[in-house]
Amino acid sequence: MSSAVQSEPFSWGRSLLAWRRRAVTLGLDGRARLLEVTARPRAFARPVTEVVTGLGWSVLALALTAAVAAVVLDWTELSVAAVTSLTLLAVAVVFVLGSHRLEARLDLSRDRVVVGEKANGRLVLVNDSRLRTMPLTIEMAVGRGRAAFDLPGLPGHGEHEELYAIPTSRRAVLEVGPVRAVRSDPLGLLRREQVLADSELLYVHPRTVRIESTAAGLVRDLEGRTVKKLSDNDVAFHALREYVPGDDRRYIHWKSTARTGTLMVRQFEETRRSHMLVALSTRLDDYASDDEFEAAVSVAASLGVQTLSEGHSLTAVTSTRVLPVVSPVRFLDQLSDVAYERQAPNLAEVARRITRDHSGASVAVLVCGSLVDPAEIRRAGRHLPLDVRAVVLRTQPASQTTLRSMGDLHVATLGDLDDLSMTVRRLAT
Repeated sequence: MSSAVQSEPFSWGRSLLAWRRRAVTLGLDGRARLLEVTARPRAFARPVTEVVTGLGWSVLALALTAAVAAVVLDWTELSVAAVTSLTLLAVAVVFVLGSHRLEARLDLSRDRVVVGEKANGRLVLVNDSRLRTMPLTIEMAVGRGRAAFDLPGLPGHGEHEELYAIPTSRRAVLEVGPVRAVRSDPLGLLRREQVLADSELLYVHPRTVRIESTAAGLVRDLEGRTVKKLSDNDVAFHALREYVPGDDRRYIHWKSTARTGTLMVRQFEETRRSHMLVALSTRLDDYASDDEFEAAVSVAASLGVQTLSEGHSLTAVTSTRVLPVVSPVRFLDQLSDVAYERQAPNLAEVARRITRDHSGASVAVLVCGSLVDPAEIRRAGRHLPLDVRAVVLRTQPASQTTLRSMGDLHVATLGDLDDLSMTVRRLAT
């Protein structure tokens, strides 16, 4: 790790990358608006669109086109093509009719894993009738993907078990299921699904590293630490002053009063409980890559878990929302679902908002990506209270870990998550 105080040089490459990330943000916003506008028509057409496959729509379009062309051009061959296409669709309907009495039990051995671990489970299918079932295709949704396997014909009240393992290469909240029995024609023109079992949630937690003794002193005192703010009622004695109407008489210092002939009361320095505030930027423009964002989530997770494990107070926020911090496990559950947020404000606006809405923190840590401009970091630092220890942790994988100061604001660039503990120890000194 090295220390540096000079400003970062201007880079056309990083500037173009930032503009490209902004263009991606605009594209995502446009897609979201389009989905909102077309939500009602898509819901109305869903009973048909869920059964007809893409190939089925193509055959239907071919049939209609051939029928119109046959009438206009008077081609017998086109009429045959239209009739054949419609016949194929009619025959496909026969394959998707009917029902069966299958039940499924979905069992996840672990509903919480860390990125890179496998989640194992089993699926039990039971024929709840006296009649033998026909062979079927069983599909189980896993996040955005699907796992499929062939179910042989089951005798009456028969049972079949399938074991599976779900690889987890990315942090996510995966919806495992629902389990569906699929009926389809041989050509795949129509497809009918029947839900056999509801879905379960699998939390893929971000990777975390252990930080010794809550940043080895970054949050300094379990009983609280004094700040340069005077109070009339606290623990840390500061000075004596003359009594004014309204002061609590319990804090009159009688010896000094007898010596000076004037009522004197004790004045204290306000103390604060150890309280860490972690703010994770979810602005797409702040990160050069998705790996950089994942590293930032892991940094926030490591700081939060260590703080909660040691019994200190924690406030965790993203660019637009507050994360519940009931326990370390629930905190990691929340971070498993964190993603880029639409119209997320810049880092300075985040700092201004947390200063307004969350008071009492002794340490404030802003976690962001490498595309945040140093000038933006300075503006964010100016919004944070002077009596709060302010730290900015920037993630930039595969780079050198550095630490520098911008006045009272400490800025660290992390090239590797494993450097976090050492970086925090240096910040605490």
